[in-house]
Amino acid sequence: MKIILLQTGKTNEKYISEGVDEYCSRIRKYNPFEIITLPDIKNTKSMPIPEQKAREGKRILESVGADDFIILLDERGREFTTAGFAEQLGKIFLHSKKRIVFVIGGPYGFSDEVLLKADMKLSLSRFTFSHQMVRLLFTEQLYRVFTVIKGDPYHHE
Repeated sequence: MKIILLQTGKTNEKYISEGVDEYCSRIRKYNPFEIITLPDIKNTKSMPIPEQKAREGKRILESVGADDFIILLDERGREFTTAGFAEQLGKIFLHSKKRIVFVIGGPYGFSDEVLLKADMKLSLSRFTFSHQMVRLLFTEQLYRVFTVIKGDPYHHE
């Protein structure tokens, strides 16, 4: 099953891009993986937050299919240990879905429509991170989870 990271806006920090690229290449040794970047919403300075979320949500929903397992990276989502998430990901792989799509939304969170479409919400931490940093943290954790699943010596309990 292919894994997608769907994110809004490009990565501006070189050190984050380099780290994400490194973990992407490591992940691909275990499983097909792709990052899809949606363009930022333009002219948002005077746009109300609900409208920004709705526009962004529309783009997100246009990028996912009915046969995708959608996991939102959301601060109010479920938290796991690395081993616990490896177990959960193994269960998700048993679904008859085409892809697993992890979604990083914009700075104001997800629209109600996106929240309703999601199969799961996942929190990386109770801390709040920039959306740029979440990309790096998530790809490292996904790589770590695959090493746990495969029994490779990266993760230490």
